[in-house]
Amino acid sequence: MDIAADLAVEAFLRDELARENRAVTAVVPVLRHLLSSDAHALVSDAIVARVRGMVVDCAAQLLGAMAGSDPAIRAQALIDPGALDSMADALLGDEPLLAFCHALANESLLTERFQQRQTIDPVLSPLLQELIASDEPLIAALAMSTLAAQSRYVQSQRRMELPLGELPAELFHALVARGLAQTADETGRAGLERLQLGYDEAASRLALLARLVAAMRRGAVAALALDHAGLALFATALAAHTRQPRAASVLACHEGQGARLALTLRSAGLSLPVIERQFMLVEPAARMPRAVGTLTAERAAALLGADEAAQ
Repeated sequence: MDIAADLAVEAFLRDELARENRAVTAVVPVLRHLLSSDAHALVSDAIVARVRGMVVDCAAQLLGAMAGSDPAIRAQALIDPGALDSMADALLGDEPLLAFCHALANESLLTERFQQRQTIDPVLSPLLQELIASDEPLIAALAMSTLAAQSRYVQSQRRMELPLGELPAELFHALVARGLAQTADETGRAGLERLQLGYDEAASRLALLARLVAAMRRGAVAALALDHAGLALFATALAAHTRQPRAASVLACHEGQGARLALTLRSAGLSLPVIERQFMLVEPAARMPRAVGTLTAERAAALLGADEAAQ
């Protein structure tokens, strides 16, 4: 083996990862600055607008629950504007929440882009259609529930909303704890307790996607084809195969993250021709770093792991 050539390949990919990592790690601090600025109304970036909309929606739902009403009604007209602004400003300082909303907004906009460029259906992909027709009742039922959840997600993103039930458990309970710390009256505490009782993380879209991919077992490799699986299943399966956070799989599908995508696909065990096909769907005008084909899946995973540890 040509050790010098291998080291050169790894050095090139490591430099590419470092460049892409600088862009990724700058996202949340920049978002926080833009969203807390008085000039946020002048910022036209779609991702920033959606993140702000989701954070304000979370604030409205939390205040609605504290007022004793159903958070799903989103009766913002009945909420004190000052209280809504104050709660939204507090949530804008929550970096884990911002990072989660940023991943959702990115996924939504990427889904729209793939629909426009590659006619990939944002809700019912060919693979999901096949799973709904599965002979296995568990998989068919999970696929139907996932279809409904994905449809709700697409509609919520268009309205720039984020139902509290779609939050991961740690973010949901942190949000409720924030509300409990800010209210002393019985109505507010009772409303937040009802909100907790109605929360079921297993019914969220991300949980349903993860359960569906797990239920597919070895067949989950079919979800590693973006045009066949759709972005939602593709990102979930990629995260499961690489043991990376799902948000990282979504961000790897963004333009300008080509080395990360190629390494992630390689670490999932995909061959170079398959990686090239997925790369072309994501970045048709870019050149894929073909050197990734010289790496083993284990080495690609190690490079990604080292990059994540450096963040």
